[in-house]
Amino acid sequence: MDFLYYILTGGLLLLASPFIVLRALVSSFFRNQIKERMAGARSLPELKGTLWIHASSVGEVRLAKTLIAGLIKDGESRPIALSTFSPTGYALAREENLPNVFRLPLDFPLWMNPVFERIQPAKLVLIEAELWPCLLRQCKDRNIPVIQVNGRVSEKSVQRYGKLPAFFLWMTESIQQFSMRSQIDADRLLQIGVAKEKVRVTGNIKFDVTQKEDNPHQEWKTDGMVLVFGSTRPGEEGPIMEALVELQKEFPNLIAVIAPRHMQRCREVEDLIREFKVDYTLLSQLDGLENWTGSLLLVDSLGKLNAFYKSAAVAYVGGGFNPRFGGHNILEPAALGKPVLFGKLMNNFAEEAKLLTQSGGGIQLQNIEDLYDVLKRLLMNPDERQKLGLAAQETVKANSGALLRNIELIRQTTP
Repeated sequence: MDFLYYILTGGLLLLASPFIVLRALVSSFFRNQIKERMAGARSLPELKGTLWIHASSVGEVRLAKTLIAGLIKDGESRPIALSTFSPTGYALAREENLPNVFRLPLDFPLWMNPVFERIQPAKLVLIEAELWPCLLRQCKDRNIPVIQVNGRVSEKSVQRYGKLPAFFLWMTESIQQFSMRSQIDADRLLQIGVAKEKVRVTGNIKFDVTQKEDNPHQEWKTDGMVLVFGSTRPGEEGPIMEALVELQKEFPNLIAVIAPRHMQRCREVEDLIREFKVDYTLLSQLDGLENWTGSLLLVDSLGKLNAFYKSAAVAYVGGGFNPRFGGHNILEPAALGKPVLFGKLMNNFAEEAKLLTQSGGGIQLQNIEDLYDVLKRLLMNPDERQKLGLAAQETVKANSGALLRNIELIRQTTP
């Protein structure tokens, strides 16, 4: 099947090449992305016996940072290399000074083989849901053990792979252990046909994510109450602004922070804010927040959201009103002792949403239009905010420990 797969993907690449070349000619951003991915690990020094960790985007890179710190603390002496798929994940990994960072090249032997030769991996650790056929088959051919940690499987993936289970099992043959974050995810893997002995539930490493953030806004202090709207998605900023305009009439000292999930949407969000005739400030325009006296801050820089969660009276985490997005990480503000609001469609974070709603630390909104009423109630009741925040923080503490379990699994896995 390997030969057929490479013939098929090679043919598709050839067919797509004129369009790729044309887009590269007209878009400098796309051209730079292709260059970065084709370069692979060429910028790295030659390594040997490397522990290779792959993370897709920003959320997975944050998790990788925690995992790498835990491995080093546990005595890991092998060189560690971190690959990312998205440009934002790559930028964050570089900003965090994580070791031997590179962009994962196109999933084809022509570009994958040089990576293996450059870093000579002893193991590959995949974070969450990143599965690339060529990468995994190359590991199989080279007898390199693969471990998936904090694994998650969406309902959409079950439906897609359920139609071709033989392809999924062929692709993932090199994965010795699927370390899943919840029983729901484990059951979905078993439904596709993965052998039971390969699957275990070790919990969610995101419960173990450390809260230290090295950024200039860590100690932001303000006399006003702060609402943070994090990882917002299309269709959410409008209702957020509607609620915010009314709330700021009733709470004159209210400060809002909006952080879109993707930085490239900031221009779009700016246009929307202007429609409400509200003054705002871009974070990138400020040298610091000490003397800032505005009432609405738009975060247009990576890696800063957690610092603002620290100052929040209440946090809203976006992505939960569209099944295509499936929610985002609600544990970051919860770990900081903040009441967390989120939408009803948390299919990518179902276990976290369930735990927080059951403990009372999170409030799951059925409609985004409910934002105004819920936020007003919480802003008027500091005792309720404190109660919810403590419940959220205790939920995170009670479910920690996955990091150590996964470090032990990585250590024990051998060819």
